[in-house]
Amino acid sequence: MYKLYLVPFCLFFALGAAGQSSNFVLQDGGTGAAITIAVSRPDEKDGDDYFSEAERTEKKGDLNEALNLFGKAAFEYNSSRKFNQYGSALLRLSNVHLLLAHYTEAEQVILNVVLKNYGRIGSRKGQMDAYGQLGRIYFAANKTTQSLWFYTQQGILARQLKDDASYIDSILGIALVKIKKKEYQLAVRDVNRAELFARSIKGNQFSTQIKNTRNLISEKVNLKK
Repeated sequence: MYKLYLVPFCLFFALGAAGQSSNFVLQDGGTGAAITIAVSRPDEKDGDDYFSEAERTEKKGDLNEALNLFGKAAFEYNSSRKFNQYGSALLRLSNVHLLLAHYTEAEQVILNVVLKNYGRIGSRKGQMDAYGQLGRIYFAANKTTQSLWFYTQQGILARQLKDDASYIDSILGIALVKIKKKEYQLAVRDVNRAELFARSIKGNQFSTQIKNTRNLISEKVNLKK
């Protein structure tokens, strides 16, 4: 059905001999960590088919197969020049890597492919989503300085694009970073700011997330005593 190949220091798209296989591979020259995305022949299914199948597979908990399917979806979207969908598939692929604690792979997909794709097509929303994903990746990897920077960039773009949901998400992300840094008073201010803004736009979908973040601060403060 398909073959995997590792090729150093590059990201490329290739069709195998007689159209029998297709693949692209990302390898970070600094760390030597390779991200292999395998895809099947472009005449089998389209990107939407693979994307839907990947989502179902991820929900079932088969994350390794979900990686494979999101990779196939990304290849098909790129081949069809559907670059917004291509970026979305790669964002999801990065997130599955994050769920698997593959922090380097999750990071490199965003830095080396997603941001370049969205920059090429001029999608500021795509860039904003990529910044938020990097914030989550660096947070999980305990790289608080990088996480804080990218959550901040997400928030700046969200305000420019008037994307209220992403703006609140960025504020809560910043609050989590400050909790990890034991800056609890600063985290409380961020949670309060997120809550006030959510109320102003009637963003009820964030009430649980805000409550959980506030409870986390209380737990950390009580443990400190």
